[in-house]
Amino acid sequence: MAKQLWKPGTMIYPLPAVLVSCGNEQLGYNMLTVAWTGTVCTNPAMCYISVRPERYSYQLIKQTGEFVINLTNRKLAKAADWCGVKSGRDTNKFKQMHLTPQKGQLVSAPIILESPLNIECKVKQIISLGSHDMFLADVLGVQASEEYINPKTGLFDLEKAGLIAYSHGKYFALTEQIGKFGWTVRKKK
Repeated sequence: MAKQLWKPGTMIYPLPAVLVSCGNEQLGYNMLTVAWTGTVCTNPAMCYISVRPERYSYQLIKQTGEFVINLTNRKLAKAADWCGVKSGRDTNKFKQMHLTPQKGQLVSAPIILESPLNIECKVKQIISLGSHDMFLADVLGVQASEEYINPKTGLFDLEKAGLIAYSHGKYFALTEQIGKFGWTVRKKK
């Protein structure tokens, strides 16, 4: 199989397309689209987002030390794209996208009520990396919309939630499960 060598780049795709909400009542609520996000530790629960310092939300997150990662689905795809190209300096993104900010239960940053899953975070460390700074954060709590919780298992139903991902400038729906953790080594009955 032939391979091509490319210059260094960001080729770990697909990524979740999330809306990160930030600010507080005094500083004003805002949100931005982030694809550079993920889990870094299970115990304690930790995650990260990487944000360019020139982004309006960067200063809000730095000042408050809090943010919420809001997963997006098909219903939020337009907002995810729009909030990635518009600045909160110039417009109220919640109002423009007809989304509902609701103060988090554990942070002063708002959750996006329409998001299927909201992850409330407190910044632990800011790491300057180059084009982006990484906000390493403790996960304080997760709010899941009851409509996406399977009543039989109590688990979050990814398929029903219709989550979306981002890859090379495009958004994709995540729909088909092809296996589950450990399925390749489980004994057949």
